[in-house]
Amino acid sequence: MRIFELAKQLEIPSNELMELVEMMGVDAPNHFCALTPEQVNQLIEDVTGEAPPDAAGKDVPEKPEPESAGENVGESTDEDAAKEDAAKEGTEERAEEEGKADTPAEPEPEPEPEEKTVDIFGDMSVKDLSGLIDVKANLLIAALMKMGVFASINQVITKAQAKILAEKYDYTVRTSPPKPKPEPVPEPAAPEPGDKASAPKGTKTDKSSKSDKAEPEPAPKAPKAPKKKKKKNIKTDSDADKKDKDPSEVARPPVITFLGHVDHGKTSLIDRIRKANVVADEAGNITQHIGAYTIEVNGREITILDTPGHAAFSAMRARGATLTDIAIIVISATEGVMPQTREAIEHAQAAGVELMIAANKIDLPNANVDKVKQDLQQMELTPEDWGGETIVVPVSAETGEGLEDLLEMVNLQAEILELTAKVNVSAKGNVIEAELQPGMGVTASVLVTEGTLKTGDAMLCGESFGRIKALIDHNGKRVKSAGPSHAVQVMGLNEVPTPGDAFEICKNDKQARTLAEERKEENRTASLKGPERGASLDDLFAAAGMDNKEELQILLKCDVKGSLEAITSSLMEIKSEKVRLKIIGSGIGAINENDVLLAGSSDAIIIGFNVGKDNAAVRAAKQKGVEIRLYDIIYQLFDEVEAAMKGLLKPVLQEKVIGHAEIRQIFKLRKARSVAGCIVRDGRIRSKARARVLRGKDVIYQGGIATLKRFQDEVKEVGNGQECGIGLENYDDFEVNDIIEVYLTESVSQGL
Repeated sequence: MRIFELAKQLEIPSNELMELVEMMGVDAPNHFCALTPEQVNQLIEDVTGEAPPDAAGKDVPEKPEPESAGENVGESTDEDAAKEDAAKEGTEERAEEEGKADTPAEPEPEPEPEEKTVDIFGDMSVKDLSGLIDVKANLLIAALMKMGVFASINQVITKAQAKILAEKYDYTVRTSPPKPKPEPVPEPAAPEPGDKASAPKGTKTDKSSKSDKAEPEPAPKAPKAPKKKKKKNIKTDSDADKKDKDPSEVARPPVITFLGHVDHGKTSLIDRIRKANVVADEAGNITQHIGAYTIEVNGREITILDTPGHAAFSAMRARGATLTDIAIIVISATEGVMPQTREAIEHAQAAGVELMIAANKIDLPNANVDKVKQDLQQMELTPEDWGGETIVVPVSAETGEGLEDLLEMVNLQAEILELTAKVNVSAKGNVIEAELQPGMGVTASVLVTEGTLKTGDAMLCGESFGRIKALIDHNGKRVKSAGPSHAVQVMGLNEVPTPGDAFEICKNDKQARTLAEERKEENRTASLKGPERGASLDDLFAAAGMDNKEELQILLKCDVKGSLEAITSSLMEIKSEKVRLKIIGSGIGAINENDVLLAGSSDAIIIGFNVGKDNAAVRAAKQKGVEIRLYDIIYQLFDEVEAAMKGLLKPVLQEKVIGHAEIRQIFKLRKARSVAGCIVRDGRIRSKARARVLRGKDVIYQGGIATLKRFQDEVKEVGNGQECGIGLENYDDFEVNDIIEVYLTESVSQGL
């Protein structure tokens, strides 16, 4: 039997059982290690305090041996049993009479405050506190999570936090050592019934059996009170739970998110799990917007959010981490931790969710899981098999290896978290994605976090509202309702909501419409008002230089609102001191004729991402001369927009020095012209280049080269170390030791 299977059987967290296994000296690095039958029996006895049925069965035959030793023993046993029964009846009658007589003096044996008192003199671990107040560690961990504290079973919590937890379970907490108080009441009470019970003993051969039977007899009087207290403790625990947990709350499926770097195999893992090809529908095999799926694993449901890994979709990825219970960071075993992997881990840690690592692509020959663990160690995420708390599961989306272990670990984490939600209340949740689909209108993918969402409900979502016409699950089937932790597609809203908006259910359409209009008016007023601040010199300088900037105007259309947000924010992050990028309009859905007319009047280009264009828009674009560019891969869109911005800039003329020549002698020619006899010091001298005469540090002349001769011949170029004659246009004032610098003028495109 494996450790996690035994933990399920004993109904305790796997971490607690792992602690007991380590205390036994068994080398078990993780929850999947197998235990021998002897180890299983020992652990069951340690946890329950009773021997397991198999172990107890082995001892059964040993007890009848005294009976078979002789008939006289059996006879004496029967006689003693009869005497003891009579003695018991007598003691019970006396106990009843004494109980009736002593009814007013009952408050004295009330040790409940002492039993419900716990000493907490300093910081302690969750495990130690669990032993002190007799409450399971997983309940304490869940209570700490509600307090905003995420602690493991061995993590030390503060004295104040321990006090709050103890008081939650009706314990009186003493923070300083109390004065010793004598407790004489239970001490004399125990021996009196023991003496009475020992009176009927008469047979020497039955001493052991009588002593065994004599012990339960005082138990009804003295230990009866502790037994009742234990029951009361159990009741108070359940009462405390009832205060925290509404009776209508039920267990809900965990919501998990696959995060990580682009092309590390997130969608491929989900594809392998749910056995459906989602990747083939995505452009370039890169997930473009969030998909939500509910699957069933070993009879338990799990809701999966698949988030994109490209850098531009960081907002969508953060939204996915906020909505999830467990974040699975997918890391390629061939590449290790990448920049977007770090970003995904930061999003998950900021959201306060449980982290698990899936080391993917272990089927490749260059896979190195240890490198992944080393990278995690550097980020202070120590793997579990290295003595830390971060679960690392090697998997392969290609072969399916390790996926069962990964899902089993998800179920174990979900058990520890004890996820619950109310069902019989109005539904609440968040929008995952929203779009405008042809033939269906506005659709929004939502995740229900509480209550039950039904068709016909009046939904309010941000500034959008409407009565739900249909609910569609991840398989494309229409359903009548959706409970907590289930993702469905909603039809019936009046406009596309913003992803991440919270939704709620109103009494009727009128109330939903009124609230939506109020929110819209508040947002419009806030946007018009804007932040108040005075003018600064930087603003004035920027405004003065604004007229000199070139401007690229674009109109952006996308398939879903999440992609529109991500692309818009990424485009606005393109910084340039020479070109200004302006988005004159944006929207969801196909490019239509109105978009073309707007772009034509503004000299803008139209950019579409994962959308098409209707026939009217194509005709209007030809008439107006408007350019329409369509993309389905995001980084191609960014590259071409940057290239278009650079194309607006005029090229810059730059000088490139190609050589220097030193004047050694001056020759006078006809018509009073002079030629400088030179030697090339470095580079080359070209006849079609330009030249400047340097005398010391001063530039005496700058112009073109009239003649370039080597001996008596006109040449186009003279190399380094060679002699030549150079004549310049309209310049004869040469001097020995002057330097002639030769350069070319090149046209270079500007950068942003």
